Amino acid sequence: MKLDILAIGAHPDDIELSCAGVLLKEQAAGKKTGVLDLTRGELGSRGSAEIRDQEAADAAKILKLSARENLAFKDGFFTNDEEHQLEIIKIIRKYQPEIVLCNAIKDRHPDHAKGSELASVSCFLSGLKRIETFLDGKKQEHWRPKHVYHYIQWLDLEPDFVVDISGFIDGKMAAVQAYGTQFYNPDDKGPKTPINSKNFLESIKYRSANMGRIIGTDHAEGFTTERHPAVNSLFDLI
Repeated sequence: MKLDILAIGAHPDDIELSCAGVLLKEQAAGKKTGVLDLTRGELGSRGSAEIRDQEAADAAKILKLSARENLAFKDGFFTNDEEHQLEIIKIIRKYQPEIVLCNAIKDRHPDHAKGSELASVSCFLSGLKRIETFLDGKKQEHWRPKHVYHYIQWLDLEPDFVVDISGFIDGKMAAVQAYGTQFYNPDDKGPKTPINSKNFLESIKYRSANMGRIIGTDHAEGFTTERHPAVNSLFDLI
């Protein structure tokens, strides 16, 4: 299966929190979207890896993904090395996405910056034909995505461009709340974490509303790029 967009996240829920609106919008426009989770989030203070697997599967249905895979790298301890790069390269070559979305280049959680660099390097290496990979016993063709963009997470990084997601914020919030053990629940008695407060849950919506305000729409998601974004005409801008 060929994907138009592959979103890569260090943990299950990274995608939902950061770029679910864009995935929903592009899927509604007929694009095929998929997600690659690098870890199972097993170091999380709440829930478990098994629970996170089910939550990710539930979120995938809400996002109407064509594919979702998990490489089960070691949460907190994966590195940007050949072993990990080759596993991501296999997925990139399997789905041949035109666009890859990956973690923020800098963030509160160290896995996010590590995941960002690892995914970016893997996208480049995937285009080198002398790197051989095999899937199901068959040699894969080399493939390099046309674009690699980084979504914004905990830190308020300055975006290089923003995407209008007006009309898709409710779907985004539903996908986020599929992770019932992770986020705010007034009846929950589990341990308190930075992301399970009421303020954090509300921040997902008001941050996207503020990003939308900047471009004159209801809601938006921001991204940074590894090269200058280009438009064919000044009239392409909204």
